[in-house]
Amino acid sequence: MLKERDIPEEWIWRTIDNPDWENVGDDNNTHYFKSIEEHGGRFLHVVVNPHVSPKKVVTVFFDRTARRQK
Repeated sequence: MLKERDIPEEWIWRTIDNPDWENVGDDNNTHYFKSIEEHGGRFLHVVVNPHVSPKKVVTVFFDRTARRQK
């Protein structure tokens, strides 16, 4: 999916390791948000399930509504 969405894996780790903000969603997953300058400053949204071992990335996408959510 990363290749299809043209998202380098490094951006995912950058988002998880140093998010602009994060929250726990209604789904009990952790949602990380990070502005990616190399992609026009758009916000990458990474959803992680922290309740499994190892933690699992559920989905990754550029969130067009993230500016309004912050």
